[in-house]
Formats: sequence, C-alpha cells, structure tokens
Amino acid sequence: MKDIVLIGMPGCGKTTFGKKLAKSLGRKFYDADDVLEEREKRTIKSFFAESEDAFRNAETRTLKYLADLDGVVIATGGGAVLREENMKLFSENAHVIFLDRRPECILDSIVDDSRPLLADDKDRIYKLYEERIALYRKYADAIVDNNGSAEETYDALVRQWDILRDE
Repeated sequence: MKDIVLIGMPGCGKTTFGKKLAKSLGRKFYDADDVLEEREKRTIKSFFAESEDAFRNAETRTLKYLADLDGVVIATGGGAVLREENMKLFSENAHVIFLDRRPECILDSIVDDSRPLLADDKDRIYKLYEERIALYRKYADAIVDNNGSAEETYDALVRQWDILRDE
C-alpha cells in the first residue's frame, strides 16, 4: 500500500490535513518534524542554531526512515523538496500531494515564531514561496489548493487521493 506524502510551505496545513486524512483512512500519521526531533533527540531550533545544513542532514535521515514505512500518511517539513534525494525516497512507494497555500493566507494563520525560517521575519514567507513553488510542483503527483475553507481543502484532498489511488 502506497504512502501519502504531503508537501508544501510551512503553515500550509500539511499536519492538520494529514492527521485528518490518516484518521479517515485508518492509517498512521507521521509529522516529519516531530519524528526528526524524537529520533535525533534535538530540537529543530537547535539544528538551525548550528546551521541550516545540519538541519537538512537530519531531515534527510528522518525522511529515509519514514520512506521505509508502508501505507502511512507523512507530512514533510516545508523544505524537504530542497534536496532531490529526499523526494526520490518517495518516488516508488508514495503518492505526493502538494498543499498549495498563498503566502498571505499562511501569514494570516501562523500565530507563533516556532518556525525557525520565519522566526525573525514572517514576511520571508513570500521569498520562500518563490524559491520553492517550482520544486513543489515538480515533485507533486497532485496539487490541492488550500486557499478556501478547510472543508473545501479536505474534500479536494480526498478527491485527489481517490484519483491517485485508482491510477
């Protein structure tokens, strides 16, 4: 059974919708950032304090672990697409769905500074979106718009999953 892997910007809804989708499908859900901190025994913030590269290396180790699981729902970190090797891990045994949310909608929904890349400058989300949008589209098997209501997004996500599952 193929995994379902959600990719997209920080704050786009990967964890929220991933949990809901996993529950409705009777699958286990994994948030890659949570798994990373658990397995590495360090916070993401501490990795970024060392360097972004230190974090990206830990992220790749975590995604390798998650890619070996079967039939689960995975919410990746927003920057997982920055390394081609990360996305190749899911090319055989997963359906990759990009949750596309405009930066202004993300800014409206994030309320804390727990995201290291946005902690000092929340408007950086626009730059990150420009840098990553082509990668999200490149690696996605399907794209789900998350700029409307939560119900509309979830319904679209389920429809995309049904389409991918039947292929």
